Amino acid sequence: MGVVEIAGELDLAKATAHGILRTLAQVGFVEQDPESSKYQLGAALLHIGSSYLDGNELRTRALNWSDSLASRTNESVRIGTLHDGQVLVVHHVFRPDDTRQVLEVGALLPAHASALGKMLLAHHSYAAAECVKAGLARYTPATIVDAGELHRELGAVRERGWAVELEELVADEAAYAAPIKDRRGETVGAIGIRGPAERLCVKGKARSDLAASVREAARSISRELGATPG
Repeated sequence: MGVVEIAGELDLAKATAHGILRTLAQVGFVEQDPESSKYQLGAALLHIGSSYLDGNELRTRALNWSDSLASRTNESVRIGTLHDGQVLVVHHVFRPDDTRQVLEVGALLPAHASALGKMLLAHHSYAAAECVKAGLARYTPATIVDAGELHRELGAVRERGWAVELEELVADEAAYAAPIKDRRGETVGAIGIRGPAERLCVKGKARSDLAASVREAARSISRELGATPG
């Protein structure tokens, strides 16, 4: 639609509508055709829409299992979905202790540097390619910033069925993640735990018992979404 049409539909002055559209275009919520100058919905709006739809159902289906995972591992639990090349945290369960913590629902994590993100990228090749194209930012000395290395890491994630993050986003922190699938067998999200590397690792290596706990929680949520056990 053109700016005059949009202004008329919304009963706004043309200058007001144009200002709003310009702002929405800057964040990717609308796109303007360079030839016709007309506007259409942007990719960012479509992505965030699907993320929130997925997130609402994921939260509903995952409440009991995420609480159970936090109790079993004594670590905080996050559930995330892909949003515009990043991970949108749609659910967060605090670590079951008395330490001060901050709710992270709505936070965005870099996909290539987080366990949740690597799990999601491993099952979405297009998103992985876009992530590489956008550039792999370095957050710590352990962050994967080479496209070939990320490709190999995502292959390993797919093969073993879980992802691990070893001080790649925050120094001295580690995380694990596993895929949440829907009735079609599609990966619609990921669940994971995060905590100090000294607790989540043994001599700098991943703990298979924690990975197994995360995978079991992911399978349980997937069953709630109609996925076939596997």
